[in-house]
Amino acid sequence: MKKTVITLALCTIVLFACNQSADKTAATKDTTAMTTVDTTVSNNLSSLTLAADKDKVCGMPISAGLGDTSLYKGAIYGFCSKECKDEFLKNPDGYLAQK
Repeated sequence: MKKTVITLALCTIVLFACNQSADKTAATKDTTAMTTVDTTVSNNLSSLTLAADKDKVCGMPISAGLGDTSLYKGAIYGFCSKECKDEFLKNPDGYLAQK
């Protein structure tokens, strides 16, 4: 009886140990695929004709790095990051009125 319980416990431990390594491998593959897509999108953004040469939220020059864009009233605005884009979309007319 004791031998059966020990064998069952060892099998359970091996099963859980194998399952955890498979989850880590799957997570790594997903991250790699996501990075490849982001790089491709970033390369395509650099060829856009933008309405302004500076980020309307923080004032950073877009030439330093284009992180995201937004289409507003027929014009494409560039932003250094997604956070600046999100802030702009809360009040676009307010940011466009600023110089």
